[in-house]
Amino acid sequence: MNVTAFLLFLGIVLLTLVITFYASKKTNTTSEFYTAGGGLTGWQNGLAIAGDYMSAASFLGIAGMIALSGFDGFFYSIGFLVAYLVVLYLVAEPLRNLGKYTMADMIAARFDNKKVRGVAALNSIAISIFYMIAQLVGAGALIKLLLGLDYTTSVLIVGALMTIYVVFGGMTATSWVQIVKAVLLMVGTFIISMMVFAKFDFNLLKMFEQMKTVTPLGEQFLNPGNKFKVGLDTISLNLALVLGTAGLPHILIRFFTVKDATTARKSVVYATWIIGAFYVMTIFLGFGAAAFVGAGKMDPAGNMGAPLLAQALGGNFLFAFVSAVAFATILAVVAGLVLTAASAFAHDFYGHVLRQGKATEKEQMKMAKWASVGVSIVSILLALFAQNLNVAFLVALAFAVAASANLPVILFTIFWKRFNTAGAISGMLVGLFSSLILVALSPNVWNPVAGKAILVGEALFPLPNPGIVSIPLGFLAAWIGTMLSSSRDDKKYDEILVKANTGMKDSA
Repeated sequence: MNVTAFLLFLGIVLLTLVITFYASKKTNTTSEFYTAGGGLTGWQNGLAIAGDYMSAASFLGIAGMIALSGFDGFFYSIGFLVAYLVVLYLVAEPLRNLGKYTMADMIAARFDNKKVRGVAALNSIAISIFYMIAQLVGAGALIKLLLGLDYTTSVLIVGALMTIYVVFGGMTATSWVQIVKAVLLMVGTFIISMMVFAKFDFNLLKMFEQMKTVTPLGEQFLNPGNKFKVGLDTISLNLALVLGTAGLPHILIRFFTVKDATTARKSVVYATWIIGAFYVMTIFLGFGAAAFVGAGKMDPAGNMGAPLLAQALGGNFLFAFVSAVAFATILAVVAGLVLTAASAFAHDFYGHVLRQGKATEKEQMKMAKWASVGVSIVSILLALFAQNLNVAFLVALAFAVAASANLPVILFTIFWKRFNTAGAISGMLVGLFSSLILVALSPNVWNPVAGKAILVGEALFPLPNPGIVSIPLGFLAAWIGTMLSSSRDDKKYDEILVKANTGMKDSA
């Protein structure tokens, strides 16, 4: 066991538990539990969004993917960053103006229908669990490497901690854990990046030139095609990454933690700058891991590339610090995901579908806490079966589900006058199930060689990422469902249009 790492881990856990203790004193109402009472400023929420978004996939997965696959790994950095332009220009302000606690609130502002809210809640829970599996896989690999604990024990430790944060501290604790984590992650990444850059005499041209010779891929390291050998697969991945963020429930609920749409937009701008700087630095992490660690010393999925790079360059202390930061990264993100899924179940499904809006605040809070425990248990069980998959890749699948199931309905709710309840339900269901079924039939699950995937056999769907098929299906189903139904409410849309753009109700 690495004693320094253990002490730093312990320090981070204690810090987050102290934050949770103080946050619990300010978490007495559903508004405080779900959205921290809307009291965060633009820069605070921007840091929290960045902390939520720069997940284990970003820090551990992308570094390993670039180290093992070269240019193809950088597709993830590009896609994750560009996605925020979609969020900034199309989603952030309308969502804040129309919603209250969850994404389903925004859709229900136009379609006051229990089925719409129920399906939206189902999507949020499914996407959150999918995303959470990736974080838990990263946590298991990290703690196993550092503390010598087995994978199952590691996943159970993180699962217990994330449940405590949410049950006792709600959104206030989750937000501040994410803010602290974002600062630590940027500091750690900057230190490693500068150390890698120094190895190449702070010369970008020299760095790129030398990378042609230091990996088994040779000159091909800097060219596309090492991982994604089929053009459609590359397009499918990038579609999911660029469009998926605008449909991720745990990112969308962050816009309800500020007082108004203007602050929501400011927080996206802050987040984009922070995230942009971070993803530029992933080049140094990936190149450094390839040059100074090598594929032979990394785990097969590449998830430990960044911590091992820190050890190679800065010894045991930097290794321990970076690993502890990665641990904080995972804790912050899983707390946000648990809260999102619990909010969707307690507020949308229990509060509005089962209790028809008659549940008291006390009942909703109690249900949200029980839902947090339930979501954690399901996520932990699923993570135990995904131990050997790259975390960046697992997150990309969650993005594909979000882009297919949520984004079409969000955009049509805001921008299409003819859109109706039937279109919303069909778009969400077809987007969700088409992406999940295609993933189940893909090479991620099926491979003729034992140990390469979950099951042995030939994949029925050839592409690892389903986005190129499932995203158009989500839009198409929403359009067909709308056109086949005669129901429409133009007056309601006019009200939504005014409120989405101004935050005010239509006086007419």
